[in-house]
Amino acid sequence: MLQHDGAPDNGAVTSAASFVEALNDALPQTQCTRCGYPDCRSYAQAIADGAAGINQCPPGGAEGIGRLAALTGRPTLRLDAVHGIEGPRQLAVIDEGGCIGCTLCLQACPVDCIVGGPKAMHTVIDALCTGCELCLPVCPVDCITLVPVTGERTGWQAWSAAQASLSRQRHAAHVVRLERDAREQAESMAAAAPRATTESCR
Repeated sequence: MLQHDGAPDNGAVTSAASFVEALNDALPQTQCTRCGYPDCRSYAQAIADGAAGINQCPPGGAEGIGRLAALTGRPTLRLDAVHGIEGPRQLAVIDEGGCIGCTLCLQACPVDCIVGGPKAMHTVIDALCTGCELCLPVCPVDCITLVPVTGERTGWQAWSAAQASLSRQRHAAHVVRLERDAREQAESMAAAAPRATTESCR
């Protein structure tokens, strides 16, 4: 929004940003991408922009839809089955005997809850796993399974505000790490290029 002099209305900008953050707070922060967006905040932004419905988050379930409806003033809807179904929270479990140490699941995990190294056994830190399922399709030997851990509790009943806050923090750290790794790789390649050119001219 612009002021009469054409400058941005900082109050409106702040209000819009606060609205997005409020929407993001209403999401469980599993970072599962089932909503169709790369992370929970991107989905919150899409809702604020009117580009996404409030019923696209299976981990949040019916209670999550209700929270988003209250914030947006939109009517409460049933969860859109295209994005999945509401269910118990699950944890990823790695069959350590079948793991080949490829590190693909480490790279896919949005909260860095899997530890291990190349050609070394990988392990999931249970307390940090959001059950996002993103590690499943990248595993070349299908040694990861999901185990329900909350009984009949689903949606926000299977997930706490403290867990959501921790997952949000860890995802932010994950993004920073990926950006750092990409920057370091680019710098390494740039540094290696002159050496390769020099050696080819000998």
